[in-house]
Amino acid sequence: MGKTHCPSKALLFTGILYSNDDYYLRSLQLLNSQFGQIAMQSPPIKWDFSGYYKDELGENILRRFIFFKNLVEQDEISNIKIITNGIEDQLSSDNKRNINLDPGYLTLSKIVLASTKDYSHRIYIKDGIYAEITLIFRKDYFVPHINTYKDYQDERYLEIFMQARKLLKIISS
Repeated sequence: MGKTHCPSKALLFTGILYSNDDYYLRSLQLLNSQFGQIAMQSPPIKWDFSGYYKDELGENILRRFIFFKNLVEQDEISNIKIITNGIEDQLSSDNKRNINLDPGYLTLSKIVLASTKDYSHRIYIKDGIYAEITLIFRKDYFVPHINTYKDYQDERYLEIFMQARKLLKIISS
């Protein structure tokens, strides 16, 4: 019989989709007040993987990843997703989001995203929140699963997550 143990803490991140810099900067302030100091921020990457967010966010959508200095317990991800949904609501206008916040966490072996949507590859956590392993670390690089979003398969994203993995090693040592 296996013995239970607490998993290691994880590097919290938020993937942010936006087309208005003001909303991006406001979200950073709110995220910082909730989750602490930002340890790493990716450059903006043009997000043109689908038209899904165009009606809400507008044209010229950008994606950035924000990684936080404070490590989190992995089971906190459901509460974190509820908080980021609240931030999205706070920054919404005319019943439309002006920003999309996708929280997740990174460990040395995987990247997990939180979602409010159920699907075959997602596991229910609690309070209406599901989790999915989006990328796994194999040998020396992150690799996608069959259901991994197309943008998370992009080489630029994978390189950002490799840098974040190095950051996790530094923070957790």
